[in-house]
Amino acid sequence: MLIVMKADATPQQLDSVCAMVRTLGLTPHPIPGPTRVAIGVTGNTQPVDAEPIRGLAGVMEVIRVTQPYKLTSREMKPDDTVIRVGEVEIGGGVPFVIAGPCSVESREQMSKTAAALREQGAAMLRGGAYKPRSSPYSFQGLGEEGLTILREVRAATHLPVVTEAVGTEVFDAVEETADIVQIGSRNMANFPLLKRAGQSRRPVLLKRLMSATLEEFLLAAEYIMSEGNRQVMLCERGIRTFSDHSRYTLDINIVPELKRRSHLPVLVDPSHAAGRRDSVIPLARAALAAGADGIMVEVHPDPDRALSDGAQSLTIPMFAELMAEIEIMRPVLARAAGRKA
Repeated sequence: MLIVMKADATPQQLDSVCAMVRTLGLTPHPIPGPTRVAIGVTGNTQPVDAEPIRGLAGVMEVIRVTQPYKLTSREMKPDDTVIRVGEVEIGGGVPFVIAGPCSVESREQMSKTAAALREQGAAMLRGGAYKPRSSPYSFQGLGEEGLTILREVRAATHLPVVTEAVGTEVFDAVEETADIVQIGSRNMANFPLLKRAGQSRRPVLLKRLMSATLEEFLLAAEYIMSEGNRQVMLCERGIRTFSDHSRYTLDINIVPELKRRSHLPVLVDPSHAAGRRDSVIPLARAALAAGADGIMVEVHPDPDRALSDGAQSLTIPMFAELMAEIEIMRPVLARAAGRKA
């Protein structure tokens, strides 16, 4: 249920409506808008009698939300969510790029990569201090040392840092370092971790599980938002199909559909979808053309010697090529964003 307040509703009237919602055993979520405040309501397992609320002072209308996901739905919040991280605006109509190696391997590797990425116009630096791997014998990341390296590189380059929390046991440490906390694909259904992310003060980048439906994806984001964190962005990274020519299949179809159903920013990770670097740039172009707010790509100064995911990592010259192509696309993307607005 969504309660739309009148434009001149007072804070006291807003508080009274929230109090009434609580007396019904439900949870109110005030949602400020450009002209008025709305109150999202969650916690009901069956239709709620709206009459006691509809008659309260300051209430303009009460709308039933039909989707199983509430806080992530455009029914609940029609306007796009815009997340600001430093000077970067996520979801504001200007495409941005997160780039960096799959994992933090050394100070030299991260410093060299970050300096090159900043020079080419990357908005943020990615790098895993903790790495969930399919094999227990694969490189698992440097852990705390990796977080220290990320802090040092951020101080030197002023690039905001995106890094993954692989479990609740490391979330506090990641939260202290990251500008954006990533929840990886394998953890999209790790509900204790999603709830912990929902209690964080940091923006959260949620990656889609390789077998998740759109509804399951948005419900995972709902877990985070229901705990109070409204700074959530969604990332499509490829789904598992019968394809034998790529690591996964990039589901471009989900990008416009997520934008239609949800107000949250949508990113695309073409590196994990492709599994091979020669496909990353074409897939990145396709993602932005489909309406993605940004892309997340893996870049390594020496991919053939990378400790993880080297085959899908762009070289630094290839990243420069990608950024040049995005610059060519910007006027068209800006016009498309204007039409949507």
